[in-house]
Amino acid sequence: MAHRKAGGSTTLGRDSNPKYLGVKLYAGQKVEKGQIIIRQRGTKFHPGLNVAKGADDTLYSVANGVIAFKDTKKTSFTGKRKIVKTVSVV
Repeated sequence: MAHRKAGGSTTLGRDSNPKYLGVKLYAGQKVEKGQIIIRQRGTKFHPGLNVAKGADDTLYSVANGVIAFKDTKKTSFTGKRKIVKTVSVV
C-alpha cells in the first residue's frame, strides 16, 4: 500500500518565548531597594555590597544607592583563585 495512514507532523510552532536576560541597570545609575539589576542564568556576576541573589540567580538591590561594578579575586575551596565580576550598591 502506497499511502500514508496519518499525516500532520510538523516541526514548526514550538519556539519558546524570550527570557529577556542581561544587565538592566548600569554602573553609575541610581537604584532603589528591590529593583532588579541583572537577570542571568548561573552566576556570571556575583552579588557584592547591598546586592542579593534570587532563586533564579537574579541580582537585585537591597538598599538605595548607586550601582558599581568591580573585578574581585575569589578563592575557591580548592585554593584556586579566579577573578569574578561583582555588583555592589554604594
